[in-house]
Amino acid sequence: MDLLIKNIIIVNEGTQQPGSLLIDHGKITKILSPKEENTITVKQIIDGKGKYLFPGIIDDHVHFREPGLTQKADIYTESKAAIAGGVTSYMEMPNTIPQATNQQLLADKFDLAAQKSLANFSFYIGATNNNLSEIKKINPAEVCGVKVFMGSSTGNMLVDEKALTRIFAESPLLIATHCEDETTIKNNILKFKQEFGENVPIHYHSKIRSEEACYKSSSLAVELAKKYNSRLHILHLSTAKELDLLDQSIPSKNKKITAEVCVHHLWFSDMDYPKHGTRIKWNPAIKTLKDRDALLEGLKNNKIDVIATDHAPHILEEKKHSYFKAASGGPLVQHSLVVMLELYHQQKITLEEIVNKMCHTPADIFQIDKRGYIREGYWADLVLVDVQNPWTVQKNNILYKCKWSPFEGQRFNSKITHTIVNGNIVFNNGQFNEEIKGIRLKFNRS
Repeated sequence: MDLLIKNIIIVNEGTQQPGSLLIDHGKITKILSPKEENTITVKQIIDGKGKYLFPGIIDDHVHFREPGLTQKADIYTESKAAIAGGVTSYMEMPNTIPQATNQQLLADKFDLAAQKSLANFSFYIGATNNNLSEIKKINPAEVCGVKVFMGSSTGNMLVDEKALTRIFAESPLLIATHCEDETTIKNNILKFKQEFGENVPIHYHSKIRSEEACYKSSSLAVELAKKYNSRLHILHLSTAKELDLLDQSIPSKNKKITAEVCVHHLWFSDMDYPKHGTRIKWNPAIKTLKDRDALLEGLKNNKIDVIATDHAPHILEEKKHSYFKAASGGPLVQHSLVVMLELYHQQKITLEEIVNKMCHTPADIFQIDKRGYIREGYWADLVLVDVQNPWTVQKNNILYKCKWSPFEGQRFNSKITHTIVNGNIVFNNGQFNEEIKGIRLKFNRS
């Protein structure tokens, strides 16, 4: 056998159990009781005394910027940061240069990741006004989904109503949507420019990219999904009002319409704009304390299914401009799990709920093959966490290529000590093993 992880508390499928884990040829071969762990002969042992073992985090929403925007980030640097954060699998968005909107460009990204990514990977194909034929060629077992920008994109990735209707009616893939109504946003921009000119204060970002803009777009997505019986996944919810569109009465894996919340919308509120300024400028915008608290409650009551990041790095100079010129987005994937663990320390969420929403439900709703759970026969994607090991985010421990974080100066009480991908110890107390790369995710879909 390759590896034994012993003396651990396994957090999995709603329980915490002491035990050990046996790994061979990349898979979990046996979950052992504490009494059994000393009877096994293995090549390597991790003694996890006092630590918790989670399934590897699955982030369904990242922007790693390659190809074409590699001054900000690339697959190697961001997957390395992800591994340090306990993220063993990710799904990356199509708005690179060129945009991944056809079979060949998508294949090129998979080839890059096979050479460079330390974590497992999949890539969305991007929807445009005229590429439905390309979307329909996709094998659903090979690609995570199609990304539809229903607001705030560049070029022809902002789809019009006619194309949107056809995508919902005919896509063979899960449809993941960025929902903000562009007309509402433009009208709000005009309103605030009349008052402030070009120097709109950053705290009005949540008024420009407003609750109304989000709800109008997400309610349209839900309407279309219900009309055409589409498989819809609404990305980065930011308002309490949008929760009214979602069903909590059935398990996530059985839903046709699911939703995601990102860690920055669970951590920050509009009260943080004076301190952080454009560093916390995201689309959709961070909104009120009421919205933040409602989103967390939506996670706990099963209206929201997934916790992700929308990791979207920019170099710091691009964030330092005035409101309209400052880039939207920021780096998050190294710190998403420790953010949620901090909310656990604040007694706002349990470890079991974190594992459910960051590991189990992403695997369930995307139908990922043999990942997201600690089960015999599943891939050994695992994270070992010390929940009593304080540290502070500083420049010298940030792994993003852009070299900054909205959490700089933040003290976290939990530390990730080991990350295992496909049975390989890729991260061990700050040291990386980069010899073996991650692999392409597969999906149990016909």
